[in-house]
Amino acid sequence: MPPTRRRPLRTLLTALVAALVPLLAALTLTAPPAAARTTAVPAATLTEVTGFGENPSNLQMYVHVPAGVTAHPAVVVAVHYCTGSGPAMYSGTEWASLADRHGFVVIYPSVTRASKCFDVSSPQALRRGGGSDPVGIKSMIDWVVRTYAADTSRIYATGISSGAMMTNVLLGDYPDVFAAGAAFSGVPFGCFATTDGSEWNSACAGGTVIHTPQQWGDLVRAAYPGYTGPRPRMQVWHGTEDTTLRYPNFGEEIKQWTDVLGVSQTPAATDSPQSGWTRTRYGGTGDRAPVEAISLQGVGHNLYGSGMAARALTFFGLDTSGPGPQPQPAGCRVKATTSAWNTGLTGSVTITNTGTSTLTGWQLGFTLPAGQTITNGWGASYAPASGAVTATNASYNGTIAPSASVTLGYQATHTGNSSAPSAFTLNGTACAVG
Repeated sequence: MPPTRRRPLRTLLTALVAALVPLLAALTLTAPPAAARTTAVPAATLTEVTGFGENPSNLQMYVHVPAGVTAHPAVVVAVHYCTGSGPAMYSGTEWASLADRHGFVVIYPSVTRASKCFDVSSPQALRRGGGSDPVGIKSMIDWVVRTYAADTSRIYATGISSGAMMTNVLLGDYPDVFAAGAAFSGVPFGCFATTDGSEWNSACAGGTVIHTPQQWGDLVRAAYPGYTGPRPRMQVWHGTEDTTLRYPNFGEEIKQWTDVLGVSQTPAATDSPQSGWTRTRYGGTGDRAPVEAISLQGVGHNLYGSGMAARALTFFGLDTSGPGPQPQPAGCRVKATTSAWNTGLTGSVTITNTGTSTLTGWQLGFTLPAGQTITNGWGASYAPASGAVTATNASYNGTIAPSASVTLGYQATHTGNSSAPSAFTLNGTACAVG
C-alpha cells in the first residue's frame, strides 16, 4: 500500500487564512464604532460632555472629576440659580474643591433657554420621565454611572434658588435615584406648578401657597405613582428676609418632606450651629436625620455662603474618603393603629421590609403622643415607656425577609390623646407610613 502523502505546511496556512478572512470581516462589521463607547473626561477640570443621552430640553452637561476620584465614586448634582450656568456654579461654589478632597464626581447641569431658569413649573417637569429638565439630568447621572462605575446608592442633588426648586423636583420625580438633597432658598415640590406655559408662579414665590402636610406629600407621591420604596432625605435652607421666594416656603418644605418621609413635624432636635441660625431636625437627632432645616435670621434670598456646602456634605454623609454607613434595611414601611377606651388603649404596629436584603436584628424607633405611657407589650421589648420609644425585636422575630412583615403591639395609658405613634425609624432609617 503506498504511503499517505502529507500536504505541505504552506498549503495548510493558505487554507486557514482563506477561512479566517470572511470571519474577521464579519467581526469588524459588527463591532461597535469607537464613537459609541463612553470615555472618561480629563481629571481636575471642568469639562462639557455632549451626547450623554435623552435630553428633551437641550440642557448642557458639565462635569468635574477629581484627580483622586475614588473607585465607585459618589455623585453630586449641583444645580444653578436663574441667570446662572453650570460653569458659574462650578466657579462660585465649593463643590469642586470638596470633590477634590473626598473623591466624588460633580455634575453641573446648565440651562440653554433664555431665562436660564430650570423648568420646575410644567406638568412635564413634575412627573417621572415627563420629558423636561429632570429627564436630561437623569441622563447625565446615567452617563457618570456608566463611565465611572459610580455608586448608585450615593447620588445626591443640591441647588440654589431655581436649582433649589429643581432639587425638590428631582427628589420627587426620582426617589429611587437620589439618596438625599440640599436645597438653598427653594420652594416645595409642585409649589411653582403652572398650566399656561409660564415659568413663574407669583403665589408660590410670595409664600401664599399653603397646604396640609398630607396635600404636599400627595403632590410628591403623584410624581411617581405606585412607588413604595425608600425616599431620599432632605435638607432645606432659607433666610427669614427672603423677598424673592418668601420665607413661608421654608415651613411648607418642612411640612412636605416630613410627610413624605413619614416623620413627625415636631423637631427631634433644635440647635444653633452658628449665630443667627436655627437648625431643626425631624425624625432623628444626628447629622443624617430624615429632614434637616436651617433658618437664617435676617438673611435674604442670596443666602449661600462659604462653608454651607460642607454642611450639606455632612448631611449627605460624604465628608469621609469612603462610603458612609449604609442604611439597613434599604427601605421600610410601618402601619400603626390604636384602639382606645377611657384612659387606656391598645396599639398595633406592623413593620414591612421594603428593601432587597434580609434584615437580621432590628430596633424600631417611634414617638408616642404626649400623655401616653406603655404598660406592657408583645413582639418586642420597649424602652423607655413614653416619649421617644425604642422597640427591640424578640428572639423569635428578629429576621425580616424582603417584602415580609412583623407585627408587634402594646397597651398604654393616655390622658386624652389616643392617637397612633409617629416618626418611625428602623435601625436608624426613616420608614414610610401607611
